[in-house]
Amino acid sequence: QVQLVESGGGLVQAGGSLRLSCAASGRTFSTYILGWFRQVPGKEREFVGAISGSGAVKYYVDSVKGRFTISRDNAEKTVYLQMTSLKPEDTAVYYCAARKFGLMSTVDYDYWGQGTQVTVSS
Repeated sequence: QVQLVESGGGLVQAGGSLRLSCAASGRTFSTYILGWFRQVPGKEREFVGAISGSGAVKYYVDSVKGRFTISRDNAEKTVYLQMTSLKPEDTAVYYCAARKFGLMSTVDYDYWGQGTQVTVSS
C-alpha cells in the first residue's frame, strides 16, 4: 500500500514557475514508477510525465517537454514536478500516482494522491 500527498500548487503568472512535491508513505518506494497527471473540469485526466523507480528513465507528454522536469528522491520518498514557463493552459488539478508495472503514460495507476490545484493567470 502506498499513500501519496501532493503539495506546492498555487497561483502563478504566465511565464512563472512552480515546483510540486509528492510525498509517499509505504515501503519499497524505489520500486514504483511515479507519474504526474492533470485534469480540468469536464475533461479526462491527462498524462504529464513519469519517472522510473531508479530515476533513469523519464517520459513526458509533448506539450510540457522542455518546460517540466520530473525528479525523485528515493531516500526521502518524494517525487517532484518542476514546472517552468507556465502557460494558462497548464491550469489544472495535478495528481501524482504510483504503479509497479505497466506503461508510464496510461491512467491505470494503482495509487493516487488527492491532487493540488495549479492556476496560471494570463
